[in-house]
Amino acid sequence: MTGPVPVDADADASPSELDKLRRRVAALSGKRDKAEARLDTLLESLLRLDDLLADTRRRVGALHEARSAREAASAAAVLGEQIDSAHVMLRSEFARYDVSPIEVLGRAADPAEMRVVGTEPHPTRPDGTVLREKVTGFRRGSVTLRPAEVVVAVPGPAPEPVADPAPEPVPESELPPASSTRSQPRRTTRSQRRLPRKASAGRGRRSRRA
Repeated sequence: MTGPVPVDADADASPSELDKLRRRVAALSGKRDKAEARLDTLLESLLRLDDLLADTRRRVGALHEARSAREAASAAAVLGEQIDSAHVMLRSEFARYDVSPIEVLGRAADPAEMRVVGTEPHPTRPDGTVLREKVTGFRRGSVTLRPAEVVVAVPGPAPEPVADPAPEPVPESELPPASSTRSQPRRTTRSQRRLPRKASAGRGRRSRRA
């Protein structure tokens, strides 16, 4: 039986080509190991963030179950601190991977980094200047990962501040009964009443018996 004779690539390759191939394989293997190490580091940080968020969720339940204003205020303060800690932890991990928020306030709207989602009249800011940020944008190095969503200025007078609406009166039909809002004096039964007897009444009965 005859057929094509298999060719050994290593046999035909020169020593210099083999060295180049080995170096290329070693370089790819090193890059893979570094990528896996970075991924493991990222996942470990996300696990710590998950622990913090789980504890924050538990504290939210404690806030709803607080029995006094002091307990509610204490739980709310701790809850705010944990949310800030989670935010700082997440931003620190972003920075480790060269991911940073895009600074947009006061800048001219840049279509490469921002998406205009609203306008607002402003008497002094130039047209197209970013006044507010609705969604934070992020970049990795010089590449935009997500554009920021912003509100920009347009010529015109500043809008008047909107006053808080006055609370609507509660209909009388929805008010609780007076007995539930004001404690009434407790009434005593007739048998519990012990009124002082008049002395004249006793003398009158004795005189009639006589």
